[in-house]
Amino acid sequence: MNLDQRIDAFVTLGRFLAQFVSPIDDNTNTLQDKALTVDSSLPDTAVFCERMIQTLQDAHHQNTWFTYDNLAFSCKSWSDALTKENLTNWVSNYAIDEVNSPKTIAVVMAGNIPLVGFHDFLSVLLCGHKIQAKLSSNDKKLLPFLASYLCAVAPEFKPFITFTEDTLKNFDAVIATGSNNTATYFDHYFSKYPHIIRKNRNAVAIITGKETPKQMQSLADDVYRYFGLGCRNVSKIYIPQQYNLDHFFNGMYAWKQVINNHKYINNYDYNKAVYLMSDIKLFDNEFMLLKEDTGYSSPISVVFYERYKDINDVKAQLEDQKQNIQCIVSLEDVPFGVAQTPALSDYADGVDTIDFLIKL
Repeated sequence: MNLDQRIDAFVTLGRFLAQFVSPIDDNTNTLQDKALTVDSSLPDTAVFCERMIQTLQDAHHQNTWFTYDNLAFSCKSWSDALTKENLTNWVSNYAIDEVNSPKTIAVVMAGNIPLVGFHDFLSVLLCGHKIQAKLSSNDKKLLPFLASYLCAVAPEFKPFITFTEDTLKNFDAVIATGSNNTATYFDHYFSKYPHIIRKNRNAVAIITGKETPKQMQSLADDVYRYFGLGCRNVSKIYIPQQYNLDHFFNGMYAWKQVINNHKYINNYDYNKAVYLMSDIKLFDNEFMLLKEDTGYSSPISVVFYERYKDINDVKAQLEDQKQNIQCIVSLEDVPFGVAQTPALSDYADGVDTIDFLIKL
């Protein structure tokens, strides 16, 4: 397969995902709006649509953090990304030559949000390499199914895709994502291979007081989408010294329904109890806790904050701590509300995956 053919296969996959951008109704095994538009031009549409609905249900029941709403959001995000224009523009920035002897890339994937490893999967295959993927136990349903659909579209991909639960072996390079603790292990274990090792990171938001109510509601998406489990979720805000927190809480109210999730409310109740027993001052709007803290990685249901006098001091601090920051949401950086829909060129940890792959 040449690059154009590989792109076309992923474009077809994107069109397939576009059929699942509404959440499933668990009672009827259909989409909630009952308006699934089947694209008859896609291969084996009826069979794969039925299997996809079952796979989404399996993914949810295996990991209930993967609500049907969040699964649908992930499908929409990748459907929007996998267009001919987006993929072509992205790869046009690189000299992706046809690979006569493709390398095998071992990819250790995280499982904090649905399809979190898809970008690595896409990057490896577009570059003409083989992928040997080790999935997280929290997200092991969706990607293998989408890979099977991709292989139905383009059977030439079959020898290029392997999923394994065993020890990784016979590979040429590594991309591994995990916690700070596992990253230390990865660094040691994969030290003799070309590698990308990703650690814990979080997003932060800088609030100036000039934001509109709509922008603050959009910030709630950046905080609460995927329950804050993603590395691009805003876990900390910087606010001016005299900032009225009512503006922030009014925006967060758009996601008040988050408290109806039983796992989320358990975290909220637990963290609130721990902080109150420790006599820690909190702001509480009955579905989130705002805690003054210099850290970046806040627990589920908690957002850290710091007040500032000079915004330039904040920028200098974040530059100094950039190894802990995935992205910055502000009027000048990533726009409010789009932290969870990064462009294809917005690489995790700022490491250019395509550049790494084509230089192997």
